Amino acid sequence: MQIALLGGTGDIGEGLALRFAYDTDHDVIVGSREESRAKSKAREYETELDSRGLDVDVQGLDNAAAAATADVVVLAVPAYHLSDTVEAIDAEIDSETVLVTPAVGMQRDEDGFHYNRPGAGSVTELAADAAPDDVPVVGAFHNLPAARLANLDADLGIDTAVVGDDSDAVDTVTRLTEEVEGLRAVDAGPLANAAEIEAITPLLINVAKNNDGMHDLGVRFR
Repeated sequence: MQIALLGGTGDIGEGLALRFAYDTDHDVIVGSREESRAKSKAREYETELDSRGLDVDVQGLDNAAAAATADVVVLAVPAYHLSDTVEAIDAEIDSETVLVTPAVGMQRDEDGFHYNRPGAGSVTELAADAAPDDVPVVGAFHNLPAARLANLDADLGIDTAVVGDDSDAVDTVTRLTEEVEGLRAVDAGPLANAAEIEAITPLLINVAKNNDGMHDLGVRFR
């Protein structure tokens, strides 16, 4: 399977790229609006993996080229770039592509971080509205601590809730998630439930900010 991480040069993109390359046998493609930046980051990830005895080829391409070759496309971009990113790749994806979004809309004030729910109902539903009608969209990886994910020495032991209306696409993302050691996917139902999952992220950030030793906080459902 080929996994493209659009915005794979950012925090969550880096963590997912390294974990997928380290723990799975799938091909990892780093996407960016600038191909040169994608290639540079891909080399950085290869260097990190090589230091751990893994000879892995990580590709770096512009977003459209990365999406064109992928089975799973992860939109590892901020919520405010989500629709533009989907529109930029809509000619490269089809019904055989699974589109995954971990994006969360947030606002910050003097009290902390707050969920910024878009008019579409959730950022995940915003992605579904922007995507071609035949492309299945899945929400996942919203609540993962990016720094902990990117630290390959860190034990994860955390969950990610997965939402989607296409059962085959949800199964694909669930299987892919659970190939990463220490990650567990839990089914949170259809896309209509995405807002409840996305709203956990600002809560985690506020808890991490206000409590010592919780800077890489994740969730576990029991």
